[in-house]
Amino acid sequence: MPTLSHFLLAVVQALALFAVAPLISGLSRFERAKMHTRRGPSIFQDYRDIYKLLRRQDLAPSEAGRVFQFMPVIMLGALMVIATGLPMLTRFTPIPAVGDLITIVYLFALVRFFFSLSGLDSGSSFAGIGASRELTMGVLVEPIMLLALFVAALVAGSTNLGQIGIAISSGTVHSAAATLLAAGAFAFALYIELGKLPYDMAEAEQELQEGPLTEYSGPSLALVKWGLALKQTLVVGWFIGVFLPFGSATEMSFFGLIGGLIAFVVKLFVIFGVIAVIENSVARARFRLAPQHSWLGVGAASLAFVFYLVGL
Repeated sequence: MPTLSHFLLAVVQALALFAVAPLISGLSRFERAKMHTRRGPSIFQDYRDIYKLLRRQDLAPSEAGRVFQFMPVIMLGALMVIATGLPMLTRFTPIPAVGDLITIVYLFALVRFFFSLSGLDSGSSFAGIGASRELTMGVLVEPIMLLALFVAALVAGSTNLGQIGIAISSGTVHSAAATLLAAGAFAFALYIELGKLPYDMAEAEQELQEGPLTEYSGPSLALVKWGLALKQTLVVGWFIGVFLPFGSATEMSFFGLIGGLIAFVVKLFVIFGVIAVIENSVARARFRLAPQHSWLGVGAASLAFVFYLVGL
């Protein structure tokens, strides 16, 4: 049973991630700019953009409905709930009921559903195209994530994300090869989900992530941009908590949590650095090629399941 300290950890973890999400997004853009040997924007540029948007007028199309109006709040609310359950600083989930594999998957699906539906509800044809592309990418990416996590749950014997991370870190998984392949498949799906090249262009008006936002402005657009930055951080934190739990705190102690925080920040910085290297090495691909590439992740996740069945 979670204690009061676990609930406090969950709340502090969610608020901290919410506060630093634009900074992490800025660091990612800064790393890529340096690899291009250009100055690039400041790491605090996202904060400046959000601050400017919060001071502007909030406008909405006359055709927009309730979904368009409430989506920013629903999106941020669901992401904050996810942030309370992911095992990031510790190897256990602060709130086990939220840190269950099935719960997290459904909450991310809820975010994608309302995000896409808001584009359709805006009445804009361009936003509708962006929404359809977002849903298409979800159909391609989510099965890879689900199958990879399903294999990880099987080898660990639990759907709790913390228990999966503990099993992987302690080496008590039933199939090491299946675990490695599942981690590789999830990492592949994670890269596509982040909207990086060759599937999207993070430093321009993105077709996938920014398309449904065509009609948003002012504080609503600020909240959605903050939510997108938080979502990217949570997806990477999801991968770290499940497949890279090494260095995380094993108990609720001050020095243990500080060590877990340092380990999480280092892993986060390294992962975004690797993503920047990959993104800097490829060119933009046509959207219609994404389904062909996604079969690589499906094949790796399926092979991981086969390895689990044969006990490799």
